[in-house]
Amino acid sequence: MQARNPINRQVVLKARPMGIPQAEHFEIQTGPVPEPGNGEVLVRNLFLSVDPAMRGWVNAAANYSEPVAIGEVMRAFSAGRVVASRNPRYPEGSLVMGLLGWQDYAITDGKAIRRQVLETDLPLSLSLGVLGLNGVTAYFALNHCGEPKAGETVVVSTAAGAVGSVVGQLARHLGCRAVGIAGGADKARLCVESFGFDAALDYHAPDMAQTLAQACPDGVDVYFDNTAGRISDTVIPLINRHARIVICGTASVSSWDPWPTGPRVERHLLNKAARMQGFLVWDYEHRYEEAIAALAPLVRQGKLRYREEILDGIEAAPGSIADLYQGKNMGKRLIRLEDA
Repeated sequence: MQARNPINRQVVLKARPMGIPQAEHFEIQTGPVPEPGNGEVLVRNLFLSVDPAMRGWVNAAANYSEPVAIGEVMRAFSAGRVVASRNPRYPEGSLVMGLLGWQDYAITDGKAIRRQVLETDLPLSLSLGVLGLNGVTAYFALNHCGEPKAGETVVVSTAAGAVGSVVGQLARHLGCRAVGIAGGADKARLCVESFGFDAALDYHAPDMAQTLAQACPDGVDVYFDNTAGRISDTVIPLINRHARIVICGTASVSSWDPWPTGPRVERHLLNKAARMQGFLVWDYEHRYEEAIAALAPLVRQGKLRYREEILDGIEAAPGSIADLYQGKNMGKRLIRLEDA
């Protein structure tokens, strides 16, 4: 067993936020590094993920998973190395990723591990982004819910983000026209210049509706929705007959109390015989490797590009979720621990 720091720093939930969690809702606690029991492994986390879904994990409002308890380590995807093992499935030295939390060290019987990272020729950080939850989400949500066909127009909101950027590139690989909606002119340029979208626009622009219509002269066949709200209200009137709308996120909704209201979509769906479907990546956990097998070769060949924004030190974790909702990140946000 390799030497390790005797102190385990953990970011725990201190107070229940209403809406977007801020730095003051968390605190960093320290304690001893645990020893693995029979069937357990000790993972030294090297990268911690920061994801928009974490807002839902700490709010008391109904969600698809139980909220993180007060005083509990913040639920998060992390990637690291097994430094002690009493589980034959994960020998010492193995690289793994999973729901290992915002902490230096994690003990697990293996259930928290989503996969052993075998793509050792690629950066480990990718297992939390383009070859992790974000890439897998983009792959299955687009292909299985969006069902894009060559020649169709695919519109993606938060298109410069870790999920949206992959969606746009995959749509292009399938022969579709990819149109991105992003927060700011710089991010719109990033969509076109780095991720190969055919067109992208800034949703802050006062003429967004007109610009979007011009970018989609043949209408919208697939709308990959990461935002809900005003952006979606602008896209949905442009949908074509038999369009598919994939609901992957609701980033524009700051709170569910009171429940948000807005334009009704029923007539659009009915008149166009369109489909709107929610997507949760947990429904595809058993097919994770299928997505990685499709995505990893594209990354190696330079056909699937990615952008990472790496913050250094666990001290950056508490305020990192709030920044996502202010649009401050430029790429997949990660926290690198000191010895990574």
